[in-house]
This record gives sequence, C-alpha cells and structure tokens, in this order.
Amino acid sequence: MKRIGKCLFIMVLAFCMVLPASMLGVQVDAAEKEGVTDLVILENVPQSDVTVKDHQVDLTALNVYQDGHFTKVKEGLEWRSKNKKVATVDEHGKVTFTGKPGRSWVTVTNGIYEDRIAVDYKPAPTSKGKPEVKPFITKEQGERYHLVQHALENMTMEEKVGQMLMPDFRTRDGENVTEMLPEIEQLVKDYHLGGVILFRENVVTTEQTAKLAADYKEASEKYGLLLTIDQEGGIVTRLQSGTDMPGNMAVGAARSEEMAEDVGGVIGAELESLGINMNFAPVMDVNNNPDNPVIGVRSFGENPELVGRMGVAYTKGLQKHGVAATAKHFPGHGDTAVDSHLGLPEVPYDRKRLEEVELYPFQQAMDRGIDAIMTAHVTFPKIDGKTVTSKKDGSEIALPATLSEEVLTGLMREQMNYDGVVITDALNMKAIADHFGPVDAVIRAINAGADIALMPVGLEEVAEGVYDAVESGGIPMETVEESVERILTLKMKRGIIKEETPQSIEDQIEEAQQVVGSEEHKAVEKEAAERSITLVKNDDVLPLDSSDENVVVIGNSFIGDLADTVSAYHSNTTVIQTNAPELTETEKQIVLEADKVIFGTYTYNVFTRSEDHPQMQLIHEVMEETDAEVIGVGIRNPYDIMAYPEVDAYIAQYGFREASFAATAATIFGENNPSGQLPVTIPGNNGQVLFEYGTSLNY
Repeated sequence: MKRIGKCLFIMVLAFCMVLPASMLGVQVDAAEKEGVTDLVILENVPQSDVTVKDHQVDLTALNVYQDGHFTKVKEGLEWRSKNKKVATVDEHGKVTFTGKPGRSWVTVTNGIYEDRIAVDYKPAPTSKGKPEVKPFITKEQGERYHLVQHALENMTMEEKVGQMLMPDFRTRDGENVTEMLPEIEQLVKDYHLGGVILFRENVVTTEQTAKLAADYKEASEKYGLLLTIDQEGGIVTRLQSGTDMPGNMAVGAARSEEMAEDVGGVIGAELESLGINMNFAPVMDVNNNPDNPVIGVRSFGENPELVGRMGVAYTKGLQKHGVAATAKHFPGHGDTAVDSHLGLPEVPYDRKRLEEVELYPFQQAMDRGIDAIMTAHVTFPKIDGKTVTSKKDGSEIALPATLSEEVLTGLMREQMNYDGVVITDALNMKAIADHFGPVDAVIRAINAGADIALMPVGLEEVAEGVYDAVESGGIPMETVEESVERILTLKMKRGIIKEETPQSIEDQIEEAQQVVGSEEHKAVEKEAAERSITLVKNDDVLPLDSSDENVVVIGNSFIGDLADTVSAYHSNTTVIQTNAPELTETEKQIVLEADKVIFGTYTYNVFTRSEDHPQMQLIHEVMEETDAEVIGVGIRNPYDIMAYPEVDAYIAQYGFREASFAATAATIFGENNPSGQLPVTIPGNNGQVLFEYGTSLNY
C-alpha cells in the first residue's frame, strides 16, 4: 500500500509540474525573468509620491533586478486586500476605500516574491478642531525599498553621466525629427541618456507625438527617460495639436489662483496623455523691465507675490497629472534688457533687493515642492563677482549664474535649502556658447551644482569630455552621484520608470486624441482668455454697437486674426494689412470714412515699440488723419500704449493665440465685460507712470 501511495504521489507531482502556473493559482512568469531579485510596491519606496484621489489610489509593482535597476510590471501579478470592509483592490492595483474606518493590508505577489502596504481609513485633525475621517497610505520600511541607493551602487560611471545629459534632436540632415531614427535610438542607448527635450519641430500631430514619445521611452535602457518640453502656454507653445492657453501674463491679469491651476492642469493632462512627463514651466521671472526682450508676457507680471501665487498654482495643476514642473530662470531673468539667446545679460542688484523681488517666487516654489529649477544665463555680480576669460574675444566677463557655484550651490542649495533637480538653460545659447567651449561649459555647470546639462553642444564630444573629467578628478564622483540621486528621486516621485509591458500605442493614441484639444480644455482656454482681457483706457468709446456702420481694422502682424474675430461681430469690417509707415491714398480714404478704427500693434523689443518703427508711425498718422475714434489693441505686450498714449481706447490681450483674439473682439462689442487687471506698470516717456499696476476698467 505504501508503495502504491508513493507512486501515486510521484504521478501527481509530475502532472502538476507540466500544468501551466496559472492553473495552479501561482504567477511565476514575471518572477522567473532573468536577474529579478525582488518585487516591491512603488509606493513603499521612500522617494515615491502617493496620491489618494476620490478615495482611490493606484498602486504600482516593480521588478527589482540584480544589477540594481527596476521596472514597472503589470503581468503575472495577484493583488489582494486583507480587509475588504476597509478597502478593495482590483487586478491592476487600484485600491478603493469603502468609507468604513479601519486598516487593510494590500498585498501583491508574483508567486515567488511578495510585498504589502497598509491602507488606513481613520480620523485626521483639521484646522476646525473636529477630526475628519480620511484615507491614508502607510509605507513599509526596510533596506529592500532603498532602490535609488541600490541603483547608484551598481551603475557604471557612464550610466551615471548619461543621466545628467539632456540633448535635443530637433533636426537631422536638415529635416525635422518627427519619428524615431535608428541613429538617434542608438545615441540614447550608447550614452545611457536620462532625458531628451522635444521642440515644435518634433511634435506635429497628436498621433505622431504619442508615437515618438513611446519610441523614445522604448529606446531608453534601464532608468526611464525624462521626456521634456517647453509647453508654457502663450507665445511659448510647442504642441501643434494642443490647447493654446493664453500665456502667463494673461493668467496674471486674471488674478485667479484657481484659473492658474486649471491652466496648468490642462497643459499637464495633455502632456501626460502624449507620454511627455516633464514640462519646463512655469516661468517664475518677475518681469519689471518693459524693455525685456525675452521674458515679457512669459512672466505672470511684475509683482513678486503675484508671480509666486500664480506659479505655485500652475505647478499644482501640472503635478496633479504626474507631470514634473520646472521653475525658471533662476535667480531671475525678468529685469534684463538683453536676450540670453543672443548675449550675456546682467542683473546688478544686491542680495536684499534680490530676496524681495527676483528670488521671492522661486523660494515660494521651492517651499511647495517644485520638481526642478532651471538656471539663467545671466550674471549677478553682487552674488558672484568672479570673472573668466571669454573664448570669444579674450575679454574678462562675469561668470553666468548657470556656471556659478556661488549661485547654484551657495545661494540655491545652502541658503534657500533647495534639494530638487537643477537643470541648466540650453547650453547652445550664445550667452554660454560664445564664451565657453562645449565641454568646458558642461564641466563648469556640473561643478557649480547643476544636475542636468540641457542641450549640450555636441553630445558625443561632451560625454567623452565629462567621462575624462570624472576619471581625472576634474569632476568629483561624489558630485555626480549626488546629482544622479536627485534625478532618480524625481523619476521615482513622478513614476518615470521603464515599463516592461507598456500600454499599446494604439490605446495610447486613442486616449490622447480624447484628451488633447478636448471641449473641456477649450472651455478653460476660452475662460482664461476672456478673464485676462484688460481694458486699460476707454474715453467713452467701448463697447461698440451696430450704429458704427464702418469699422476698419489696421495693422500688420496677426492683423488678419484680429480682423476675422471682429468681422464675426460686425459684417461691415474692412482690414488694412500693411507694414508701411504711411497710408496709401486709397487707404486714407477708407480711414476717413470709418466710424471706428481698431489698430492692432505687435511688439517684442524696444525698437518695435519706438516712434521710429513703421507701425507706430502709422498709428500716429491714423490718429491725426481721422475724426473716428481709434481703439488700440496691444496684441502681445501691454506696454505698446507707451508709443501712442493719446489713443481713445486701449486693450491689452497679452498674446496671439486664437482664444485671445476672440476674447478681445467679444470685449470690443460688449459681449465680454473685461475684468483683467494690469499685471505690470506701464511707464510714460517722461519717467512718470502712464498706467498703474492693477489698472482695470469695465463696462
């Protein structure tokens, strides 16, 4: 009998060995991957961010490999909740709280490895004193969750340096890069790149952008890819198929933190749906210089407190969609009259002034958890007075903030207590490229305290140069590892981790098409534009009505857009588009017969606003020639009225996106009652104030 029983046992055992693991209730396929040494819940990792929204939280499992890297895993898992009365969990790791107080342990297993996390529904103190029952996640602790440190211990020097380089692949052989090319894929792999920045040349349609983003992520090797873009809104908008938000100064004019968060939320949702996980926004420069040629309407305004509030709210909108946010350009590019793309600007103020103005918004962002800070290629001689020899002409120049240890380490890290990621502004800009060699610039930036070198000039040369510097001690390995730890921490926090089984590109495209440019997002765009329109001057001219039989719209840049929206309200509208300083005889006759003239001006630097510029000469001729009232529209910069203060009415619209033109036309004809407030002071030519900060007229 014993022999029969033994034989039967052997037969059953053999039968079980040939059965699929799924029939035995054990998931082992994922665990049997070569090199897997553990399975952990991402939300247990100290650096990860846990967000409970609408009584739900999505948990993610990670395969941990022998060489220290980790990947997201979905397949071959079993999720369980020990106490379903408190919380349930579905097959994808989505936890739903039932609303009943207590604790449950949520466990995930692949049949070999297992991890758990505590989910609680318990009272929490409130500002009103009465406890409120809320859901909580309590992380497990232990050595197994120190994934960032384990990765650092196992990464090669080349892998570490790769995390710190972020090139662009805007064009190749004279053609825009809109799809993954084999040679680019190889560069991503060969140099272990930690990030890539996309530009307008790369992102044309929703379908194409989603596919390109997916291909970049597939090309990355182990530690995920920061896929970044400058999607600020307004004049710096990269997505060609996205919702065109009116821009930061428009948001500043609206004076609403809720609106700023909504704008950031729309941008974040669209980037997330496309697979872009980091935005180089918001701009937190304080634009208090009307002559600033590069910041201007990219800033929320001239008031540090306003910039801080709007920037923090905008950031919150981005981050709630898992998109990393970047405050730029530290320590402040707002009070400059030189474009750092073209030259090397200087901010001459002392520390007290900088703390009150330039640094204030950045400190607010840092204190509230901004993911990254971008540096400015601007000199701050009162912070760092060092000079260096320019490679351009041998002259002595002040050290730009991007390359200054006093600014990036002394000021930002040690005095302002910022421990997030520091990214340089583009290193191909002339403020850097003209004066420093490509390799020298990157080495200086890293030693100054920058974690990521953005758009280095010549990836291969720079990478090899940094390798040599690390091996020779020119860049301490400790410096590299501190930077890589911050970069991996950011990736862990925002879930930017390589996926073993990513969502199919078909499903991702379908989802993106439902999100990008959706009706809901267009509604936010429309509201933001309408609330931003600022009526700065009105000598009983606006709003117009149907009794004004002949309306003439004049200007050059974007004047067709303005005329189209005006025509939607007034069928008898004539447009004169010209860049000449004088009207022709025919145009003079049209203006003489007009009941109202709408003149759109567009400026972006001091010359375009000067009395010598053709558009300003023309508007003065129009005001002199006609008895009709003239309505000026500052299409981009609110400062335009400085050139024609005698105009009968003036509207600031802050940008050239479609929604802003529509909002201006609606305001001109009384459909939109303007509520925007000037976010900047408009000075007069005699040193006096022409229009105060906060100026706001309505009907």
